[in-house]
Amino acid sequence: EPRPIKESFIRLVKTFKNAVRYREIFLFLIAYFFYIDGVDTVINMATVYGTDLGIDAVNLLIILLVTQVVAFPFTLLYGRLARRFSARVLILVAIVVYIAIVIFAFFVTTTLQFWVLAMMVATSQGGIQALSRSYFGKIIPKKNSGEFFGFYNIFGRFAAILGPFLVGIVSQLSGSSRYGVLSIVVLFIIGFVLLFRLGKNKNTDTRETVK
Repeated sequence: EPRPIKESFIRLVKTFKNAVRYREIFLFLIAYFFYIDGVDTVINMATVYGTDLGIDAVNLLIILLVTQVVAFPFTLLYGRLARRFSARVLILVAIVVYIAIVIFAFFVTTTLQFWVLAMMVATSQGGIQALSRSYFGKIIPKKNSGEFFGFYNIFGRFAAILGPFLVGIVSQLSGSSRYGVLSIVVLFIIGFVLLFRLGKNKNTDTRETVK
């Protein structure tokens, strides 16, 4: 009698064990878990933070729409740069941009400043997501790419939990959403350090195009 849930869980455990065997894959997945959590949290908390700043719903909607439009050409730019520089280096650059975003967010008090913040997010939002997937595709065994990408997607989904939880706890303890948002910088720093430790490798640090 087929047991799809049990079989899926067994495959998941098997894939995890395979990932642990490959230092680069495992280290990247942990780094990805933290920094993509930070990215998702910034995106998901944008509306809440904007509302706390007193920005009305119409302005927030316009800002979010413009952010998506501006993000598109910057994603293409990251793709062009990936032909000249390694994906790992560009992901590190994007993480640094997000660290600057979170720090700047702490000092935002006006609608104009929130616009600037949103445009900063637009510069790296699509690029970091596309390059992460492209980089991961370069370091995994081709014969197990389906299983590893399934695991990669699971990491991405679980990563959406830690950030909001961290923001909520810090905001509650400090009594200010500003400190809650600032706490996200910890996720980016951890992700940066882990990804930086991967170092250059002929298989993972080659010039490439975004997939």
